[in-house]
Amino acid sequence: MTVTAWAAVAVFLGAYALIATEKVHRVAAALGGAAVMLLIHATDAGAAFFSEDSGIDWNVIFLLLGMMVIVGVLKQTGVFEFLAIWAAKRARGRPFRLLALLVLITAGASALLDNVTTVLLIAPVTFLVCERLALPVAPFLIAEAMASNIGGTATLIGDPPNIIIASRGGLSFNDFLIHLAPLIVVLVAVFIGLCRWLFRRAFRYDPERAAEIMALNEREAIADRRLLWQSLAVLALVMAAFVLHPVLHYEPSVVALLGAGVLVAATRVTTEDAIREVEWPTLVFFAGLFVMVGSLVETGVIERISDAAASVTQGQLGLTTMVLLWASAGLSAVIDNIPYVATMSPIVADLVQANGGNEHAQVLWWALALGADLGGNATAVGAAANVVVVGIAARNGTPISFWEFTKYGLVVTLVTVALCTPYLWLRYLT
Repeated sequence: MTVTAWAAVAVFLGAYALIATEKVHRVAAALGGAAVMLLIHATDAGAAFFSEDSGIDWNVIFLLLGMMVIVGVLKQTGVFEFLAIWAAKRARGRPFRLLALLVLITAGASALLDNVTTVLLIAPVTFLVCERLALPVAPFLIAEAMASNIGGTATLIGDPPNIIIASRGGLSFNDFLIHLAPLIVVLVAVFIGLCRWLFRRAFRYDPERAAEIMALNEREAIADRRLLWQSLAVLALVMAAFVLHPVLHYEPSVVALLGAGVLVAATRVTTEDAIREVEWPTLVFFAGLFVMVGSLVETGVIERISDAAASVTQGQLGLTTMVLLWASAGLSAVIDNIPYVATMSPIVADLVQANGGNEHAQVLWWALALGADLGGNATAVGAAANVVVVGIAARNGTPISFWEFTKYGLVVTLVTVALCTPYLWLRYLT
């Protein structure tokens, strides 16, 4: 490799180390890395901003932006608080029933919305319900974080790594539904069973507290009914457009932006309120990350890694799939799965082409998605949703330690990834 290529690798590994260890904020690390890449001419403005192969993936950026605006408006209606109180009442104050319902709500919502947004909205209400039932909140928060990562795996928009995979692999919303959603339904059911065992000490039933929760009126949580119906209608249209992509030929990013625009224009929500919930640091982080990974593409580093990976597996699709699944799960346990997938996606794209580039070879994309998304459950830093939940717990005076999260996460990850192994093998490799 050239001197520039080696320098690009050094810059990337340095930025990656800062992101993984959280020595500096991940946005600063990504932007700093991108700036150095431009400084050493590992890439240039044309490639960084306009190249389809090595530049910022604007489809990912604008898809996230549009969905964040929609969710920001939806949050103002109080619908998430309504769902949490409704779940507590339907569970009749029974702790395990409550946890199972919250897991189902979180997993379902994470399939339709970004999983980080879902836990941000569900977690505060979990504190309210657990306080009223005198239950320890940590097991519920940990279960919700894991449920968001599992449920988000089912769709293109559920987990940020899936958005990157879809963009790089040319995969549609329907592709994720067909290939991953059936498995995720099974994994959610298995996860609920695991929760019954993992968190068994937390399920203390208090009849008096249960009676108090039954006295709550969930309808009072709805702050704006008109806005709720408007938001749900727009969200339904957006989801329908995602599903009908083969007919309509609108990219998910375009659909999300159109939905956000219609929702803001057709309601009384101000522009300031609509964009208040947009996570600008996340979008900037993605942009910096894309520039860094694109620099490795431009300097030929990614191509060399792809050739080496293909050589090691000797073109055996089955072996490549299994290695990719378990390696992705292991690596995503110790580093954030977003930068991991951003780095691996061009490598997997080359491996898919090396194995024929057909629908059969796309099993490599599903192995990457399952390994990265489910592996993120293993530790408190494996996925963005985990980091958010741990932060919320600390701010509310009930800190969750790294090892408290990890002792449950490792079990869940091993079981769920193990179930993915026969699924991928029997469905795609036999």
